[in-house]
Amino acid sequence: MAVTLYHVQWCPDCEVVRNRLSELNVSYEDIVVPDFRPMRAVVYDVSGQYYVPVLKDGDTVLTETDDILAHLDQHYDKADQ
Repeated sequence: MAVTLYHVQWCPDCEVVRNRLSELNVSYEDIVVPDFRPMRAVVYDVSGQYYVPVLKDGDTVLTETDDILAHLDQHYDKADQ
């Protein structure tokens, strides 16, 4: 399943998600989007909103940091399985 993370470099929530992806050794497509929200057309096309982080995992699209982390833990944390 292809995982894509839409984010900006300076966002603390985005950093939390990037760190968790790294901890879990999840390969993902890294898409850095513009800082100016109205310029984030690609994020809107995927999620229907302009905020980041956004994680797309196959057909699943997650827009809330806590939901993203829970999804990653549920699907990628080998220690829990």
